Order: sequence, then structure tokens, then C-alpha cells
Amino acid sequence: MSAKPKVAFFDFACCEGCQLQIANLEEDILGLLGLVDLVEFREVMTGTAPEYDIAFIEGSITRKADEERLKDIRNRAKILVAYGQCAVTGGINKLKNLHSDMMEVRKIVYKDKAAMEHLDTYPTRAVGDVVKVDLIIPGCPINKDEFVSIVKQLALGKIPRIPDYPVCVECKLKENVCRYDEGEICLGPIARAGCGAICPSNGVACDACRGTVSNPNKQAMHEVLAKYNLTVDEIIGKINIFAVDPEVSK
Repeated sequence: MSAKPKVAFFDFACCEGCQLQIANLEEDILGLLGLVDLVEFREVMTGTAPEYDIAFIEGSITRKADEERLKDIRNRAKILVAYGQCAVTGGINKLKNLHSDMMEVRKIVYKDKAAMEHLDTYPTRAVGDVVKVDLIIPGCPINKDEFVSIVKQLALGKIPRIPDYPVCVECKLKENVCRYDEGEICLGPIARAGCGAICPSNGVACDACRGTVSNPNKQAMHEVLAKYNLTVDEIIGKINIFAVDPEVSK
């Protein structure tokens, strides 16, 4: 990789909220531009580039045309980063996979325009389901500080490490009252930390918007549910929101 790596950003099916987080870095973005050469980023600049050292991908894959475009980006990038939960797990977009008939999904969303060719779709896939991903940045949206740290590490040739322990750890460090004690269902025991337990710290249960840890402690989750007289079925809806694999609660 060159001393100043070429960096490009691309988006697929998403709300572009993670790109907005980057655009809103304000003075921090000047520091990053001193480390990398930003060659493509539709949200904030014009122009394209034939190849890149690092490609950041936001959004899930929902069409065959998108799949082919993603593969082309992968072929031209030395490092490919899936950032934001839509790219990492399929995110909220993956809720449509609960329906078996994709045309029915199109009708629900687009009504009488559903048959239009450009609206053709298939079950939502995460970026890693289509191409090799070298690094993920979880979150909905991503955390700006975490993103800045990761870019700096990549620019220096280091391998970034993202937290792989549950949100409950951060909650305990902050001495938060457990949301279960407040009568709420919280996915903290299996959710990936790194957010500073921002939701529980503000009186809201965790929805696992950063996905789950790589080896979630299923037994601990079951023990928490049993303690509060809850069942797995009662948390499935919450698990589905950010495409967390229901298998983690079995």
C-alpha cells in the first residue's frame, strides 16, 4: 500500500446515514485527508477512480445488478471494508426476507409500480455474503470516533480491532441499571459492544444495532430470560430488527 492510500466510498441499499456520519466529521475530516487520498465519495464530491487501496461499502445487496457492481469494486480494491449494519449483516433491509415472495414485497412498498424493471429485487444479502470482506465497522449508524480511529490505523498499515464483548460489559462499567429490572427486553447480553452502551445509558434497551459478538454466550442469555420469566419467542421480534441471527438465542 502506498504512503497515502487511495480511499473510495460506495453505497448500495441503505439510508446513507453512515455516509452522513462521515460527512459530519467537520474538522476531523481534515486530519483524515492528511492521511489518505479521497478519490471517490458520491455524498461529498464528484469524480471517480479506476482503483483504490481501501474501498468502504455502505448498504446491503438487494439486486443482481448491485451484486455485479460490488464484485467489480472488490476486484479493484486492495482492502474492502463493510461499514454500517446494512453492509455488515443486511440490517433493517433484511426484514423483507421474512417474506418468501419478493414480488409481494415490491407490491407492499411500490403498489401499482411494483412491476417496474428497475425495482426487481431478491432477498437481502450482506456485503460479506457476496464478496470477501477484510474488515467490518458495525453500527446503525456507525460511530464517528470509531470510524476515524479505524481509518487512521489502516492508513498506518495496522489491523484495527473492534470490540468483541457484549454491551453488558459497558453497562456494568457505567453502573447502569439493567433494563430488564426496568421491565424492558434488552439484547445487551449478546450484542457487540463499542457504542459505550449509549442506549441503556440513556434509559433505552439495547437493540443490538452493532450485531452480536462472534461467540455470544447463549446460556447467559437464556439465564437472563428465565430470571425475568421471558422466553426466546418474546425477543425474536427485537432480534430481527438489525438482522441478528435468531440462532444466537436457541
